Amino acid sequence: MKELLQEFQNLFSTSDSDVGRCNMTQHRINTSNHPPIKQYPRRLPLAKKEEAERLVKEMVDNGIIEESSGPWASNIVLVKKKDGSTRFCVDYRKINEITIKDSYPLPRIDDTLDALNGSQWFSTLDLKSGYWQVTTQPEDKEKTAFTTGQGFWQFKVMPFGLCNAPATFERLMETVLRGLMSEACLVYLDDIIIVGRTFQEHLNNIRQVFQRLQKANLKLSPKKFRFFRKEVSYLGHIISVDGMKTDPEKTKAVVDWPRPETVHDLRCFLGLCTYYRHFVRNFSAIARPLHKLTEARSNFNWTEECEKSFNSLKQALITSPILTYPRTDKEFILDTDGSNEGIGAVLSKKIGNEECVIAYFSKSLGKPERNY
Repeated sequence: MKELLQEFQNLFSTSDSDVGRCNMTQHRINTSNHPPIKQYPRRLPLAKKEEAERLVKEMVDNGIIEESSGPWASNIVLVKKKDGSTRFCVDYRKINEITIKDSYPLPRIDDTLDALNGSQWFSTLDLKSGYWQVTTQPEDKEKTAFTTGQGFWQFKVMPFGLCNAPATFERLMETVLRGLMSEACLVYLDDIIIVGRTFQEHLNNIRQVFQRLQKANLKLSPKKFRFFRKEVSYLGHIISVDGMKTDPEKTKAVVDWPRPETVHDLRCFLGLCTYYRHFVRNFSAIARPLHKLTEARSNFNWTEECEKSFNSLKQALITSPILTYPRTDKEFILDTDGSNEGIGAVLSKKIGNEECVIAYFSKSLGKPERNY
């Protein structure tokens, strides 16, 4: 492993200014014939003005942005990261409204996790400022322009906040790692997990992934390496030889989650629960009273039934089981209690890539009523 890291040492970013420049694609902002959109700058709080100027200077020095003189202009947004540092973003909502959408799909997370079956070793990688390693087409750079009140700038690379940026990046990563997907690694945007059934196989898979990334002129963040683990955190789950479970770091907020007072608060809670719904038996039945409160014509009336549903979901998430991976070489057993809770959806997840309903089970008969 030491020899491998020394061989590919140039693949690792050594500083914030050491960001790769991919040579395989460029991001396009297709606004057709729509006239340019110009927004007047918002006033920044004094506490943030100095931070914004520092970040702009840093991006200029690192070759991320350049001066602009075009007709487009958007406002900036400063977002706090988990580590307390600041991420410089731009509010591109008005441009996104007129952008022709790229329909390239992101992978289904449940399908991605199901593909980990049989793996014994895991390593996770993360690109260094992944979006900034993709350049923007020269004719579209002026559409990324922004002002802080002190100068007028545009991005030379793909910025955060553009509606088609995830599609561009996912297409790039799947192109770079084509032929290795599922067998050697899996990728979701800039999150890469490398797998292996044996130590040697895992080492060989890491080498192959490194070679592909190096050929594409991409760079990795050394702070986020997790090599040769029997258990890793990936996409909000804890992945191990035994199976997958919820990540305690993600679900610990559920323990002290206050009772929702508004529809917005309730939707935030249900959003987290829905992400982990496959860990909760009969999830749709338990969450039904809460979902009814989010309906357009429903009054937000918190009942005893809602309280019971709320507490049941909290308890289920903090005591979730370990789910094993599906074995396509074995027989599947469908366990149903006779309710019509959408059996087809459960079956389609177990089958894999084929999204199809096998049977609809009648509640009264307890047997297949219709086959597809």
